[in-house]
Amino acid sequence: MSVFSFEQEQQFFHEIKQMLEQQAFERLILSQYKGELAQLEKITFRVVELHGQKQLSALYHHTTQDVTKNYSFEEGLQQIEQLIIQCKQANLFSTTQEIQLKKNKKKALLNMGKKQAVNATQTIQAHDREKQRYVQQGNAFLKELGITDEKGQIIPSMARKWKQINKFIEIFASAYEQIDASQQELRIVDFGSGKGYLTFALYDYLQEQQKTPLITGVELRPNLVEFCQNVADKVHFNHLDFFEGDVRSYQPEKLDVMIALHACDIATDFAIHTGIRLNASMIMCAPCCHKELRPQLHSPEVLQPMLQFGIHAGQQAEMLTDTLRALLLKAYGYETKVFEFVSLEHTSKNKMILATKRKNVSEPDAKIMAQIQALKEMYGIKKQTLELLLQDQLPIENIGCKC
Repeated sequence: MSVFSFEQEQQFFHEIKQMLEQQAFERLILSQYKGELAQLEKITFRVVELHGQKQLSALYHHTTQDVTKNYSFEEGLQQIEQLIIQCKQANLFSTTQEIQLKKNKKKALLNMGKKQAVNATQTIQAHDREKQRYVQQGNAFLKELGITDEKGQIIPSMARKWKQINKFIEIFASAYEQIDASQQELRIVDFGSGKGYLTFALYDYLQEQQKTPLITGVELRPNLVEFCQNVADKVHFNHLDFFEGDVRSYQPEKLDVMIALHACDIATDFAIHTGIRLNASMIMCAPCCHKELRPQLHSPEVLQPMLQFGIHAGQQAEMLTDTLRALLLKAYGYETKVFEFVSLEHTSKNKMILATKRKNVSEPDAKIMAQIQALKEMYGIKKQTLELLLQDQLPIENIGCKC
């Protein structure tokens, strides 16, 4: 470690202690962990109140699970001091400041910015409080979308949708902390926005983070486009627009976040390609209607006893499709996860592919591409749309259906 990096870390740590002493501490995010703990990705510290005492609550984000530990301020600071050294990025938020520490092999950069002060007591979270909500229940757009009633209470039939909204924003918020959180404006496209539940919630969340969201919801059904645009105008979401079309007809020039939830069959591939082509920082997909690979699938001899059953063959084709998509994203410089997501209305599909940009690549990773080729040969796959698009072998007009 360079002397310069050590000095920056010490200054950053001093700011943390000072904020705790002044009761101005809101949260600390230590990301890009490079230490010895297997699968640990980042750590988030917050102040909580437990049995009448303020403590530091640490949420350790691992690849497959999250673990929470509570510390006294003294113990928590000891943990933080050690972890700062092992993380390449740290973001500190107080009632008056936002401070970022970024490190690479050559140097460390410490950036400080001011923000409007708020009541410090708002940062204390009761340990036994109701589960954290990323969207405030009293927001006007929820009433306009039919999720809450006149008194701001959740309509019973929309309780499941309310849970889905918060889960989606929770996933987005966690991923967003790992990209450039200092970016003021975010250009976002939501392909297949439907009635706009998640689109509006995302806009609201980013406004609460004092960002400028430039969001377009793309939807084929004109009645929903008109409805959502009227709601956006009514609640003064001035940078939220809705477009009648799909990934064929709406092709943005710039893109920071690409969202496509339940784009049918190869429409998901076209949406992912749009994100990669425009160098999006984040790509979020919930695929459905996997049809392309099923007719091509030839069972390896050892798997034929298992895949003779239609339901197993369908599940195998679905898993293979999304594995190839995830591998292609990795090959093109994205850190990619595939995990279970709360199922949305009218579908049982609940898989999420989440990709965050890690590096720019001039050529796809040869090792990963070899893995893809081996899988294709094993199952007799001749054609996969996303791969063809990335190789400029398929025009955009050949998109499949969108449901």
